[in-house]
Amino acid sequence: MFIINEHKIKLNKAMRRTKKGFEEQILTLAIEAFQKNIPAKVNIEVLAEEPAYIYAYRPDRKLRMIIQERAINYNAEIKNTITKETRLLMLMNKEKLDLPLLLITRYVNPQMAEQLKQDGIEFMDTAGNAFINAPTQPPFYIFVKGNKPPEILELGRPRRRFKPVGLKIVFAFLCNPGFENKTYREIAAVTNVALGTVGWIMRELKELGFLLDMGKRGRKLIQKENLFREWVVAYPERLRQKLILGRFSGELDWWQHVKLDPLTAQWGGEVAAAKLTQYLKPGIATIYIDARQLDRLLLGNRLKRDVIGDVEILERFWQPGKKLEDSELVHPILIYADLLATGNERNLEAAKIIYDRNIIRLIRED
Repeated sequence: MFIINEHKIKLNKAMRRTKKGFEEQILTLAIEAFQKNIPAKVNIEVLAEEPAYIYAYRPDRKLRMIIQERAINYNAEIKNTITKETRLLMLMNKEKLDLPLLLITRYVNPQMAEQLKQDGIEFMDTAGNAFINAPTQPPFYIFVKGNKPPEILELGRPRRRFKPVGLKIVFAFLCNPGFENKTYREIAAVTNVALGTVGWIMRELKELGFLLDMGKRGRKLIQKENLFREWVVAYPERLRQKLILGRFSGELDWWQHVKLDPLTAQWGGEVAAAKLTQYLKPGIATIYIDARQLDRLLLGNRLKRDVIGDVEILERFWQPGKKLEDSELVHPILIYADLLATGNERNLEAAKIIYDRNIIRLIRED
């Protein structure tokens, strides 16, 4: 018999209009679906204590699963949907946590179920699909896939996500502490965003709890760790693809002999990570450039258009400042996001190095 203890949450319509309400509904429905599919005696408790907090990553809940009279505590990550980027973030952080990581989500399709099992990420969804690999004695192992999602699942209003223009402004704020106090005109100039757009982006940041208006004392960016996490997940999906100017190919290791002018072009991705950490051997050369300088770059380095080439060139979405004049590399936050988007395991390791050395000090709360 499957038992859910008295901590099972009763939802109402008001809760469904909040992020916490969405999470609690998914959690409750996933546990109920697990109940219908697992014949073993299992008790799941939602613990009141906060889960572990490492770097910019904090799971959503702490759970206790009691199987065959042995209790196993989990850090639970609750997601409405799973994207490639969120899976990679979980993969990067699951080994650093003090407890096993359990993904709880609305629906895991069969292909994703196989991928999560391969990654060693335990999960359960509201359709009854699950992967549990508990180190009990004897071990408790279950893998269910192929159940279809519920036809009706009220999740309320979806969580708002930043539009591309918002991502440009957030990037500037994360990279330049205090920049949120510049005038709207200065923010627009640096981020290549229309002046009239800056106001509603600032209002959205306030509504989402990332920007504090202190009156005469100015504005203050808060929850920077969470904002950074939101940004690196959203950037590949919502902005990066729009910036690609093309794929190209050149001579072998041509990039090793090229000196870019930071005022017009900078290295991103694997080349930037290699130069910054001396850890990678780049497979793809990524350049962010002023689009007006593209032809000059191609001619000067004998690069030819090639849809499967190992050179990707993207349009730079910010205006260079004085700090960039001596750097051939884009900001470490952008390098990190580029590496994360590849899904390559060694790139993820390099991203961790960059985070520890170059990023964490920027996103710590004052």
